[in-house]
Parts: sequence; C-alpha cells; structure tokens
Amino acid sequence: MIRTDFSAFIETLKKKMRQPLPGFSAQRIMVPPTRKDFQPEKPGQAKQSAVLVLFYPCNSETCFILIERAQYEGVHSGQIALPGGQADPGDMDLKHTALREAQEETGINPQKVEVVGQLTKLFIPPSGFDVYPFVGYTTEKPDFRPDHTETKAILEIKLKEFLTPSCRTVRTIHHRTGKEIEVPCFFLHNKIVWGATAMILSELLTVIET
Repeated sequence: MIRTDFSAFIETLKKKMRQPLPGFSAQRIMVPPTRKDFQPEKPGQAKQSAVLVLFYPCNSETCFILIERAQYEGVHSGQIALPGGQADPGDMDLKHTALREAQEETGINPQKVEVVGQLTKLFIPPSGFDVYPFVGYTTEKPDFRPDHTETKAILEIKLKEFLTPSCRTVRTIHHRTGKEIEVPCFFLHNKIVWGATAMILSELLTVIET
C-alpha cells in the first residue's frame, strides 16, 4: 500500500529514486503505435530539453502538475505535457533548464524546489529532442502564475488519481497526420495524456509502485 500523504510519500520517493531505474521497459508500456523505435536517427544530434515532475501538498493529499499547452505552430500544440522546454546556452545544466522552463510556464519558484532525482532520458522523434525528466518537490503549494502564451491551463493531478489502475487506458486521438489512432495513455483530470509525457509518467509510476 503506497502512502499518499505528502511527508510519507516524499520520504518514500527519495529512497525509490536512489534505486536503479526501470528505463525503457517501463516507458514502452505507453509507446504510441506511430513510434518505431527509441533511438534518434542520428545519435548524438538530438537537441536537448528537460521537464519537471513537481510534487507538492494539496490539503491533506499529494499532487503534481501537468500543463495544457497553448495552440501554436508546432508538433506539440495543445498537448498535455509536463512543464519544461529546450535548453538555453545560459543554463548551468539540464536541471537548471527544467526549473527555468517550469518557472516561465507556470510561475513555480525554482528556489523552493528540491530535486530528488532524474528519470531516464527519452528521445522525441517529431521534434528531434532528447528530453531529460527531473523529479522534485516543494513543501508548500506553488503560487501558480501561468504564462498564457505557452500554457493554456495548469492541471493539478492528485497522486491518488495517478495511482488508480483505471486511469491507464487506451483512447482514440486525432493524430497530427490527420488520422484517428488508438494510443495507450493515462486519462487524468478528464484529459488524454499520451506520447512522450505518458512514457515518462509510466516510468515514474513503475518507480513509485516497485
């Protein structure tokens, strides 16, 4: 039984993040049918990006956030995602990238975030990025101030909801190719979470439940 009250969960999470990661075996659970492999076509040539999974207390429970991206001219327009984005030359490292981008998109104060570990890097073929997922927490609920040019909405996901088996499902989406396809996904906050974000969350879920 996984305790979902904040303090107990964070202590457990810290221990689990120090263990070997499940990696691709956990990510594969949420691989969409449009994805052929896990590696870049040109190894070493992928652009770098980072995202943040941030846990925080919400009343007597534990939550983390996803964002609904604003509509724009790009392959990830309107998708449900983790806060994050492309590395800048001025970033000290990729952890700094994740914290900076999360602040820009959602208003999260990076000085209040304790990063406890990093999940397995994942390549995203449509945009040509390697994404590095970082996991952290803050001891109080952030004062969310989304940048609406990038973030249409912030979705607060309860850990209890994330741990419910029924949220792992298969749904039909309208793919950017114009086709209707069935994809493995998480159904959270009445939103379909699929693709790279679902693959990252699948590894996180495996870490938590193992």
